[in-house]
Amino acid sequence: MFKNYFKTALRNLRKNKLYSAINIFGLTVGLAACLLIGVYINHELSYDKFNANANRIVRVTMEYKNSETVNKTATTGTKPGPQFKRTFPSIEEYARTYITSRVIKNGDKLFDEPAVLYADQPFFKIFSFPIIEGNAATALDAPDKIVVTKSMAKKYFGNDDPINKTLSIGDKDFRVSAICEDVPQNSQIKFDFATQFSNLYNVKDETWWTANWITYFLVKNKNDIPLLQQQISSYMSTAEVRTEAGLKGTDYLTYHLEPLTKVHLYSSLPGFEPNSSITYIYMLALIALLILIIACANYTNLATAQSAGRSGEIGMRKVMGASKKQIFFQFISESSVITFLAAALAFLLSIFLIPYFNSVTGKHFTPDILIQPVPILALILFTIAVSFFAGMYPALVLSGTEIMGVLKKGFSFTGGNNLLRKTLIVAQFGISIFLIIYTVIILQQMHFMQTKDLGYDKDHVVVLPIGGDMMKNFESLKSAFSQVRGVEAVTASYQTPENVQWGDGITAIDKKGKQDISLNAMPVDLDFTKTMKMEMLAGRDFQKSDFGMMDTSNNDANYQQPFIINETLAKKIGWKPQQAIGKTIEKGVTSGPVVGVVKDFNFRSLHDPVGPMLVFLSRDLSRDYMIRINGNRTKQTVAGLETVWKQRIPERPFSYHFLDDDYNKLYLSEQKISELFAVAAALAIVLACLGLFGLAAFTTVQRTKEIGIRRVLGANISSITLLIAKNFLELIGIAILIAIPLAWWAGNKWLQDFAYRIPVQSYIFIAVALLTALIALCTVSYHSIKASLMNPVKSLRSE
Repeated sequence: MFKNYFKTALRNLRKNKLYSAINIFGLTVGLAACLLIGVYINHELSYDKFNANANRIVRVTMEYKNSETVNKTATTGTKPGPQFKRTFPSIEEYARTYITSRVIKNGDKLFDEPAVLYADQPFFKIFSFPIIEGNAATALDAPDKIVVTKSMAKKYFGNDDPINKTLSIGDKDFRVSAICEDVPQNSQIKFDFATQFSNLYNVKDETWWTANWITYFLVKNKNDIPLLQQQISSYMSTAEVRTEAGLKGTDYLTYHLEPLTKVHLYSSLPGFEPNSSITYIYMLALIALLILIIACANYTNLATAQSAGRSGEIGMRKVMGASKKQIFFQFISESSVITFLAAALAFLLSIFLIPYFNSVTGKHFTPDILIQPVPILALILFTIAVSFFAGMYPALVLSGTEIMGVLKKGFSFTGGNNLLRKTLIVAQFGISIFLIIYTVIILQQMHFMQTKDLGYDKDHVVVLPIGGDMMKNFESLKSAFSQVRGVEAVTASYQTPENVQWGDGITAIDKKGKQDISLNAMPVDLDFTKTMKMEMLAGRDFQKSDFGMMDTSNNDANYQQPFIINETLAKKIGWKPQQAIGKTIEKGVTSGPVVGVVKDFNFRSLHDPVGPMLVFLSRDLSRDYMIRINGNRTKQTVAGLETVWKQRIPERPFSYHFLDDDYNKLYLSEQKISELFAVAAALAIVLACLGLFGLAAFTTVQRTKEIGIRRVLGANISSITLLIAKNFLELIGIAILIAIPLAWWAGNKWLQDFAYRIPVQSYIFIAVALLTALIALCTVSYHSIKASLMNPVKSLRSE
């Protein structure tokens, strides 16, 4: 019996090649999209869950209030880790961590490595990074020990055993104590080398402030986390701690515990890498579902439409004694054949598309990830579900008809109340229009972020790291770089201006007296505003004579620190730009005059409004040269910089990047989501039009006689085209009316996450609506024009 079902199903596939191709293509694309998006979602949801202690690990974040300003950061000072472990028995271990770039040397092998981890000794006890060689308990128990990953061991030592071999970082030698597996993609802590936290500069003193480190706790029991949070909050509000932390009045300092497995998708505070968002995961899951719904709708519509040509077959089956159940399973088997064939093709297509999918998502998936029990089982379950739901309605309709009605009238595709068919067409195009409008809004916001005036010029700025002994020759190096042809200006700073993390506080005097203000701060070198092309509202940039007021003789008694402030800080204090010049600001134990007021610039993501910013002259804290070059000579100028570098700093590899690349990394999640939405919108409209193409073909065939008569009576091609297209365009009009308000609401809701955003323009909705209607009209017109051009005599004879 089942053999007969499948033989009949295959025969119908061959007989109706166009409709079979549309169904198979649509379901293949839908299932492939679901499979790939499912792999991505599973990867994002699995972040950090590979750790055996994942449910007992928390990240410590810092919240503090100063002068009515509340600040939150993922970094802490050096004190919370050791102090909380001493105070709260529920904390088993702590690890303070920091990842930075270092130049590592082994013999003649010299590389600038971007992922060197500094961590406390219990790091490998807290986290599950498998040790291949060595002992996890003693891997970081001495400051001269270093752990390397498997790939780094191969890179530096080839096939030799690296254990107890020496690697040099700067002027210090380290002994390889262990080799660990390469860090998996779904880890928020990605490193190639790990050494003791104490090897960092100036971390031996425990302090609540100077928050540069990310701290993790391993608690003894996951159920202790809520109580521990309460205990920490209470402890930080005690008089002793407030005095130690220098808190006054309503100011406060506290810490929050974030479960490790929640950080990547639920935390608003980025750590070692930008976080994603659970909202994006929901959106991607919805996209996959919507694409699959469109593909299933195509099948249901076309299968129902094809029923008009199978009335004789079904009538004869019923006359010969076929039961309702047998006919039902006949059509379900046809649905299963098409769906399982599409599933096989979808699996092959997914493997083929892995490289492209990686380029869109920024991940590094391999085809092996699809040849796993979970993706294969999920594909099989999806296939069974799709074959049942897509084929159920046609099977129920066709198996439930009366014998005499079928033999006398057949199935009417064009008559009657085809509510389901119309609903599916509306749903298909409604989904497509929604995705297109939503994608356009995202792309416009991304374009806005790329082109917005940030208050500085991020383009054509080369960033060169400062390290080792480079500070000893800082001025001569700066002078050498500035003499390279194509270099327009050179400066240096502690951080590049697109994402300033340095938190600080000042005291300023206004009409009401002293005012304490929390803010962000940037230590910079001379020519900073000139190199960044910032606009000075009052005063001037730092100049060489300013170093004269920074007098360190006589125990800093005559020391003054010059400052540049932004206009937001000036307003917060109560100064107009011109009034601020010459006013004194106190920062910690130092004070000094304001020498300039710079126009506001975006020193954080556009998700956040511009806050108060203090720029102060401090060459010794510089970590990067920033070199503005002529955009017409980029390649030649970079080559010139490399030549100078190799001549003057031969002990360090030449490594550079551009400032605009750093800026773009701030919006990596948004960029990837916009690309995924663009692909999804394209797939949705293609699949919807394919279904419409098939339905239009079948409608035209059913109305061949009518078209022939109208042609004989003098109807022209345009009137016949409009006749065929009218019903479809009405349904698409309904889809437009439903999709536009939903897309407007969803687009505006997404834009609320940005402090600086575009207004949603009405022309987007008009343009997308017209474009969709035009595409649908073209899709339908092909068949109607083809039928209109047929000889009417032949059309009538064929009927």
